[in-house]
Amino acid sequence: MDVFPDFGAVGGAAQLREIVGALMMFALITSVLMLVVCAVAWALAASNGNYQTASRARMGVWLACGTAALAGAGVALVNFLLDVGASL
Repeated sequence: MDVFPDFGAVGGAAQLREIVGALMMFALITSVLMLVVCAVAWALAASNGNYQTASRARMGVWLACGTAALAGAGVALVNFLLDVGASL
C-alpha cells in the first residue's frame, strides 16, 4: 500500500510552501541572532563574575543552537517523517 499526501489537492499549495519557507528562514535568522546575543551576554557576565546571569546566558546559547539546528534541518526532518509515515 503506497500512501502519500497529495499536496496538489490543496488550493494555493505553492503559496503555502512559500509562506512556510519564509517562516523557516525567519526562525533561522532569529535563532542565529539570539545565539550571538546570548554568547555576548555569557562572555560579559562571566568576565564580570555574575555567574547566575552567565548560567542563564549559557542556557540561551544552547537553546539557540538547538533552534537553529531544527530550523535548518526542518525540510530534511519533514521529508524523513513523510518517508517513515509512508512505510508504516
